[in-house]
Amino acid sequence: MPVRLSGFLHSALGNRTSLQLLRPALVPAPTASHQLEGTGLPRGERRKLSAQMNKNSSNIMALAPNTSNKRETVCIFGTGDFGRALGQKMIQSGYPVVFGSRSPQTSNLIPKEAEVLSHTEAAQKAAIIIIAIQRQHYDFLTPLAEILRGKVLVDVSNNLKINQYPESNAEYLAQLVPGAKVVKAFNTVSAWALQSGTLDASRQVFVCGDDMEAKQMVMDIVRALGLTPLDQGSLLAAQEIENYPLQLFPMWKFPIFLSLGLTAFFFFYCLIRDVIYSYVYENKDYSFFIAISIPNRICPVVALILLALVYLPGVLAAIIQLYRGTKYSRFPDWLDKWMLCRKQLGLVALAFAFLHVFYTLIIPIRYYVRWRNEDGIISKALSNKTDPFNNTNGWLSDSYLALGILGFFFFVLLGITSLPSVSNSVNWREFRFVQSKLGYLTLILCTAHTLVYGGNRFLSPSSYRWYLPNAYMLSLIIPCIVLILKFVLIFPCLDRQLTQIRQGWERNPQYSEQSHYIINKSAV
Repeated sequence: MPVRLSGFLHSALGNRTSLQLLRPALVPAPTASHQLEGTGLPRGERRKLSAQMNKNSSNIMALAPNTSNKRETVCIFGTGDFGRALGQKMIQSGYPVVFGSRSPQTSNLIPKEAEVLSHTEAAQKAAIIIIAIQRQHYDFLTPLAEILRGKVLVDVSNNLKINQYPESNAEYLAQLVPGAKVVKAFNTVSAWALQSGTLDASRQVFVCGDDMEAKQMVMDIVRALGLTPLDQGSLLAAQEIENYPLQLFPMWKFPIFLSLGLTAFFFFYCLIRDVIYSYVYENKDYSFFIAISIPNRICPVVALILLALVYLPGVLAAIIQLYRGTKYSRFPDWLDKWMLCRKQLGLVALAFAFLHVFYTLIIPIRYYVRWRNEDGIISKALSNKTDPFNNTNGWLSDSYLALGILGFFFFVLLGITSLPSVSNSVNWREFRFVQSKLGYLTLILCTAHTLVYGGNRFLSPSSYRWYLPNAYMLSLIIPCIVLILKFVLIFPCLDRQLTQIRQGWERNPQYSEQSHYIINKSAV
């Protein structure tokens, strides 16, 4: 080591011991030729012996990483689509795989790197056995109970119906093989997702089991495959995990059914007012309104109602908390479910708003609109009449369009912030500001857009055909109720008390204790 470097290190570290600790990192290890110096051997023999020592050390260094990265053998019972896909993925991740099959003959579908044996022989070669077989074929495991004792059995099966059996498949497997350590995993991953590299599917894998060590071994395999394990607790959670892949948009049912119901109601409502009424009293056939005009009336109406329904449960929850004087009492079940699907309600409302925008953009190219404009121009030219510019109507028209554009902009912003990739990048205060403050601003702008569109037509008798108001008038009922209630709740006398309640203050602690007792009793 140069003198300057040595002196610098000595002055920086302050003592000789620290310098010696750094020496292995700074000074290269002595070679074999250096180690053989001073042994008294001739130079030629020292060269041969040095080359042999270097060769042996390089072999040791080359073998060391392979030994540390070696993974234990995994057995898979079942050579179906999922078993083969999982086996291929595990082989790519460095796991030796052996398949257990009724017919152990090698098939072209089985990965070449895997070994195919009988169930008994395959089970003896691995400590972790993945059961990629349907529940109705589990009976063959009973004679293997002694061989499977102490081994980790991973149940990956699913059922055809939710709660098809009294107990989960994993619990049933644990009853058949009581000496094994059963873990539920991989049932939320499809064979297609494994074959395509899990790039276009969810990487989450729910894992549950009673043995912590066995569960950890399975979670290590999940991570090695490039997936994300989620520990769901004991084997009692297996039935919920098995039901999860069978659920079809569970949080979307209410928003979709509600939007379809509203769409059907307003479709027939507009059909009666705009088509049937004109045909009966004016002898005009406006049936072509069904294609563009009526949908363009329905979409904004449904969008505004659904947007108001996103914020109505929050207002109702605040009123209930003020009435009870505590936050420690459960809301009614219907309100709980309503609040859980607010995000889906908002996204469905945004979809209807987009449809309204698209329908509006094509209005100028419609034949009916072009014919009506040309006919009006020709009629005025023949009669030599012109309508003077009305400044009030100009303000109403521009204000109506401006409010609609701003409302739609904030509506889209709400939809973007509800995406997981965006919501995960903001803190709770920022998310709450966007979804609550900007959300109410969006509701105000969209409601004002509809009010300005109506203008003075609210008082016009011609707007009430068969005593039925326009559809947009009906759409204002729920938004106005929500905004009025929210305006009342932000009064300082109510807002201060509501803030205290949400921070843990209770008006009647005895009532809270009773509700705590009811909640705990129902949970048991």
